[in-house]
Amino acid sequence: MPKINGNEIRPGNVLDHENGLWAAVKVDHVKPGKGGAFAQVELKNLRDGRKLNERFRSADKVEQVRLEQKDQQFLFESDDMLTFMDSETYDQIALPADILGDRRPFLQDGMIVKIEYYGEEALNVTLPLRVTCKVVETEPVVKGQTAANSFKPAILDNGVRVMIPPFVGTDEDIVVNTELMEYVERA
Repeated sequence: MPKINGNEIRPGNVLDHENGLWAAVKVDHVKPGKGGAFAQVELKNLRDGRKLNERFRSADKVEQVRLEQKDQQFLFESDDMLTFMDSETYDQIALPADILGDRRPFLQDGMIVKIEYYGEEALNVTLPLRVTCKVVETEPVVKGQTAANSFKPAILDNGVRVMIPPFVGTDEDIVVNTELMEYVERA
């Protein structure tokens, strides 16, 4: 595995640090008036979700890990386990439902997701950035209510609450950003 200097760490990098796999979430490069420059890095453990703030000087060497990404199709959920299938080899893998966290409701039958592997171990599941959902409950559309940044609450068919523009009504399909959990556009 390649070693990189502490000042080369970027958000999204996966590092082998303190006998664990850590993803760099936030990186701030600091140049104090006195002393050498360093990178203040917020790390998240890919196995158990713990967070860690670490300071890396430019002379520090860390091992960068390359994860293999595979497109896999979601098949079904049973007993808090999600089953995915590799579309090339037809191998199936079961992962705990909490691997998706609060994005879990956006997972739909037959959806193609990216699963990141370290060797044979699945570490992360990434949903598509945009998902189409149906609005099941919201306030009625009010004519003439076109204020620039006015939004109203809505409940989607998967139970998630989002803020939508006033012109969107019940039973309409909308596109939702799965990372920010926000309305994007009408479908």
